[in-house]
Amino acid sequence: MDALNALLDKDGYLRDHTAWDETLAVAIAARDGMALTPAHWEILHALRRFYARYELSPATRPLLKYLAQELGPDKATSLYVMQLFPGTPAKTIARLAGLPKPPNCI
Repeated sequence: MDALNALLDKDGYLRDHTAWDETLAVAIAARDGMALTPAHWEILHALRRFYARYELSPATRPLLKYLAQELGPDKATSLYVMQLFPGTPAKTIARLAGLPKPPNCI
């Protein structure tokens, strides 16, 4: 756990997004009491594609719009995403995907 904490900033975000891999995502999720399912992975990988293209972590509204384009409208509703990623979904997804905190999220 100390090795994981050394990779994260004070808010739990990965200091270097290029160090991310699925094993690291599993460790961060486990620390938060989450188990990642294929539905989680689908969204995590979509967010990483978004970041690779736009070089930013989106807030919830643009995230949902992108998920609708990438995964279809049934996987881009607030309810669906919040069930998978409780709390503030955009922040949680970015953290698990090893990306910076979305700028518009408190």
